[in-house]
Amino acid sequence: MRIGVTAAVLVTATLLSGCNFKGVPEPSLSQRDTEWMALVPKGGPSDPQLERWQVKDPTGEAPGTIVVATKERVLYFVLPDGKAIRYGVAVGDEAFGWTGTARVARKAEWPDWTPPAEMKKRWPHVRYTKGGPENPLGARALYLYEGNHDTLYRIHGTNDPQEIGQAVSSGCIRMRNIDVVDLYNRVPENAKVIVK
Repeated sequence: MRIGVTAAVLVTATLLSGCNFKGVPEPSLSQRDTEWMALVPKGGPSDPQLERWQVKDPTGEAPGTIVVATKERVLYFVLPDGKAIRYGVAVGDEAFGWTGTARVARKAEWPDWTPPAEMKKRWPHVRYTKGGPENPLGARALYLYEGNHDTLYRIHGTNDPQEIGQAVSSGCIRMRNIDVVDLYNRVPENAKVIVK
């Protein structure tokens, strides 16, 4: 039995190395990040395609661009030299999904959340939530604008990491908190975002 498990690990490692995947180191965390993230459920997808990896860029976009492939449930941050970092995400379900081109107009750490009016109509129980481990926006948020118009869509963390890889949100792009911290640290304001 032990030989079979070892063989399976070696085969998996060989397959992953053949795809030229490279793990991306964990980002540095503040003391507040460490404390608050300890209060949020751990876990996430079991699919290695939804883990954070450096990969060959499949988008053809300029470095610094974010591309969200909603059908594949992944987000790419394009790097120089034909590379990208791929992150697993949760996306909007078909009724609430948004696609288009936007820019990161604002970034926030542990942001407060004010549900939009249309969400309050659908779900009267939602309410303003101060930033912190119980906030549905998680550790970071990138606010998406089309020109100067707020789309009301965000790329943000989540306190439900087991939903990564699913179409479950009201249109926003959710990431594991550690992944959204990594992306936040890399992305400048006004970065181009393509959601398709």
